[in-house]
Amino acid sequence: MTEQLRPFRADHVGSLLRTEPLKKARQQYSEGAISEAELQQVEDQEIDQIIEKQLEVGLKSITDGEFRRSYWHFDFLENLTGIEDYVPEIGLTFNGVETKKHNVRVAGKVEFNPEHPHFEHFSYLHKQVNGRAMSKVSIPSPNQLFHPNILNHDIYPDINEYAKDVSEAYRQSILKFYDLGCRYLQIDDVYWAGLAATKQLIKNRERTEDEKAEAIKLAAKVVNDALADLPEDLLITTHICRGNYQSSWAITGGYEPIAKELFTEKLQGFFLEYDDNRSGDFEPLRHFNRDDAYIVLGLFTSKTGELENKQNILDRLDEATKYVSKDQICLSPQCGFASTEEGNILSEEDQWRKLSYVIDTAKEVYGEL
Repeated sequence: MTEQLRPFRADHVGSLLRTEPLKKARQQYSEGAISEAELQQVEDQEIDQIIEKQLEVGLKSITDGEFRRSYWHFDFLENLTGIEDYVPEIGLTFNGVETKKHNVRVAGKVEFNPEHPHFEHFSYLHKQVNGRAMSKVSIPSPNQLFHPNILNHDIYPDINEYAKDVSEAYRQSILKFYDLGCRYLQIDDVYWAGLAATKQLIKNRERTEDEKAEAIKLAAKVVNDALADLPEDLLITTHICRGNYQSSWAITGGYEPIAKELFTEKLQGFFLEYDDNRSGDFEPLRHFNRDDAYIVLGLFTSKTGELENKQNILDRLDEATKYVSKDQICLSPQCGFASTEEGNILSEEDQWRKLSYVIDTAKEVYGEL
């Protein structure tokens, strides 16, 4: 393969367990006990510390842990022009747990918001990393706006017009991140996993096979339109997620129903969950007929602190090479450690030990990151 942008041999999805000082400050802020400026001061302090910790364990892609967010997705989506947040009657159903009651919906024409707070958040991260590694930002995929009950058909009677506006809002947002110095951006996507689901705990209207086929085509188009005419030195990856809330999950199903279309997305990396049997086997990777992109195998779970058996990881990696060249594979946890501020059920020590384990394994396999 020719030299190109790629994820790191040992990478991570991005979110990290919120620290105790941050949890305390966010609670105080919600109760009106401290000001927004005081909250930001604590956020800055805690982000500074987790930047240093990521560098210490050897990560080459550095995030702010999503420490300024409550959710991996809603905080970004509801700050796009035309999208509003609201409190639904129930939260989302995961295996054995229900999320907090929060969602978003279309309230007007969807547009780029030049004052989106995540731009300032990235600028702070990028400044603090200061060239010591690559500053990485993760945002929800534009496909997240195509879940049921988000679209207002009075505002958008034609879903293709909606798709066009969503893609353009994202394209301009990505360009803004680039202008701020971002060279590694990841789009997190649960929608794709839902399209491949054999079991889904979040109940939606069942699609017909024809409707599902159209939705799959549109999902690829929405992302590709958002990525049109972007700078060549911007690394963009995606993470396909089956739900990650307090160490629980929401979706079961392998990649076969979506693989052909998914791998047409104009991305340099695909973070794929492969930490348990709910993700299916590696056979769908046969559709990855690319020499310009990488598969990031999420063979390590972020849901528990227990370290995986090293030989099992190496055996699974070897199995995946039946379909994808070893040179086109990277390693990571299957998801972040705190897709919401509640976080998964493991300790911060467990989290850092797990990330170190991923790095050590990648070094053993590849000799470099």
